[in-house]
Amino acid sequence: MAKFYDTKYLKGDITGGLVAGIVALPLALAFGVQSGLGAISGLYGAIAIGILAALFGGTKTQASGPTGPMTVVSAALVASAVDLTGSLENAMGIIILSFLLGGVLQIIFGLINIAGYIKYFPYPVISGFMSGVGLIIIILQIFPFVGLDSAKSTIKVMSDLPRLFSEFNWQALVLGAMTVIIYYVFPKINKTIPSALVALIAVSIFSYFINWAVPIIGEIPSGLPSLQIDGLFSIDSEAYFMVLEYGMVLAVLGSIDSLLTSVIADNMTKTKHNSNRELIGQGIGNMVAALVGGIPGAGATKGTVVNINNGGKTRLSGALHGTFLLAVLLGLSSLAAYIPLAVLAGILIPIGFKIIDTRGLKHIKIMPKADSVVLIIVLLWTTFGSLIQAVGVGVTLAALLFMKRASDIGEKGMEVGTLAGFDGERPWVDEENFYEKYKDKVFIKHLNGPLFFGFTSYFQDQVKNIDEHIKVLVIRMDRVPHIDQSGVYALETIIFDLSKKNIKTVFTGLREQPKQLIENIDIIPDLVPVEQVFSTVQDSFSWIARELEGQDQA
Repeated sequence: MAKFYDTKYLKGDITGGLVAGIVALPLALAFGVQSGLGAISGLYGAIAIGILAALFGGTKTQASGPTGPMTVVSAALVASAVDLTGSLENAMGIIILSFLLGGVLQIIFGLINIAGYIKYFPYPVISGFMSGVGLIIIILQIFPFVGLDSAKSTIKVMSDLPRLFSEFNWQALVLGAMTVIIYYVFPKINKTIPSALVALIAVSIFSYFINWAVPIIGEIPSGLPSLQIDGLFSIDSEAYFMVLEYGMVLAVLGSIDSLLTSVIADNMTKTKHNSNRELIGQGIGNMVAALVGGIPGAGATKGTVVNINNGGKTRLSGALHGTFLLAVLLGLSSLAAYIPLAVLAGILIPIGFKIIDTRGLKHIKIMPKADSVVLIIVLLWTTFGSLIQAVGVGVTLAALLFMKRASDIGEKGMEVGTLAGFDGERPWVDEENFYEKYKDKVFIKHLNGPLFFGFTSYFQDQVKNIDEHIKVLVIRMDRVPHIDQSGVYALETIIFDLSKKNIKTVFTGLREQPKQLIENIDIIPDLVPVEQVFSTVQDSFSWIARELEGQDQA
């Protein structure tokens, strides 16, 4: 038994899995409704992905299920398929095949190591897309929040706003407002119990006993789901491109979403996930979810964090999170029928605000104009246009803009190189004497060329793994003519993580553009005091020597 599972983790896995399942329950129901396929589809998806991605994935503590970004794409697919076929019943074959293809592609991604390339997505593209997804969730829940049916596109919702003021259901509005208030206020009273679950149960019970006339979820099937394969064999050829398009987007987005959560799990548990295996596990989960009528999902950040914080250590915790939802389906699904849609809207709207990348938006004015333009275009295109086209346009723009920057730098005679450190190379000439004396306590990182989205992942991996005995990190910036939004955020993350290990960071040779951007987002002086910024690496050596001597004496 111990060969396959160490029972000392059992208590933590049970606690972590159950709490993660409790957190996931209201979200699964809400995302199911948001998708257009109904609450039960969210529950089916959460069960299948939660169990299978945990068992077959590459992140031991990951809790997976429907997420905001995946649900928004699923909702867009449902709306497009219904427009094409005329009804949801006729569209199910297209929808299921798209979900299924997304899972298949994720497995292929894992087999061919596509995870090694996903990390090169530039920050402005991801930021703009995620903020757009958050806005979509908020906009599409405006009408359900006041008890009205909602259009399936953001543009139609915005054009239909006058109806909001003439037809709204004040009782639904009260329930929605109560949900939002509990969602934000309850954590100040008790952080152990998920506020979304408290809001869901409390306001739903209140609504049931006061008997207000508000739209509710309605009947939810009980028992195990059946295979949904009938419609797969009657799809018109004109829908094939839609299936391919949405399947690809679901696969790429689900992979990015899951791997970002895996990195968070790594940072919390001090472990290293297997990216390719994670994509294979997510793909298996999404394939099975599609076949039983569930919506696709990915690694869920909130559920994963809760799982880890409550003791989850192994795959069992993630599997138990899905198993708990299965128990709810078998035993309590009839009660969920009475949940008001306004309550689900009251849960989704705060989630939409959380998805919006406030850091990226806050820094739009101070980031390189090219990055800001890409972010805004992707955000607007995602929110009011095609999610699929938004990512493609964003990546294309970012690549073109970088090529322009690299060309400009080349014309000025600057070297466009890669990242380098002492790993595998000798110190630079002006460092040799100092290096020989302090190599066990000082790590000097050479940056050679522009620090942009193509190099940030490698840069972070190199610095993150520096020896635990290192006391000072010196980042040489004298050969860095330009830094973009991805680069400056990578620096911020690295320096913040190292500061928690009591490793101090020193900048040397900062040039005008990098220095201005680093100061604008307050890395200097908040994370790196002004006295730790030097014109040359030689200037820094005397300060470092005094600092190390002071630590030795202490």
